[in-house]
Amino acid sequence: MTINDDPPHVRRVETDREDAYAFEIVGRISAADMENLYGLLEGAYEVHDKIDVIVVLRDYEGFDWQAAFKEQTMIGKTHALRHIRRYALVGGPAWMGTMVGLFRPFFSMQIRHFDADRIGEAWAWLDARPAEPSI
Repeated sequence: MTINDDPPHVRRVETDREDAYAFEIVGRISAADMENLYGLLEGAYEVHDKIDVIVVLRDYEGFDWQAAFKEQTMIGKTHALRHIRRYALVGGPAWMGTMVGLFRPFFSMQIRHFDADRIGEAWAWLDARPAEPSI
């Protein structure tokens, strides 16, 4: 097995703002992917008290439900509630938009779901853009 046989499902995307963090998630989300994502966010919280986050789902195939309730994941979710100002979720199945709408009143952060074809609106809502590639 080579590294390309099972590439990471979570990839950080550089943005044009220091306090805006973007992630692309492809395929099925495993426990290791969730730990990776929350680890990256924990690093962001060390630098910025409040951040904005956009998560873009591509070719979504579900996630490991057991991982969603692991202690480390629950700690990550709790920290996110304290540090994230705005959270844009882009793509994924239609039920994700419904869930965001149902739970929105219970979050201290502003959270919105955008269909995959409205990714530009999600970036505009955060007032951020993907960073230009450096040459």
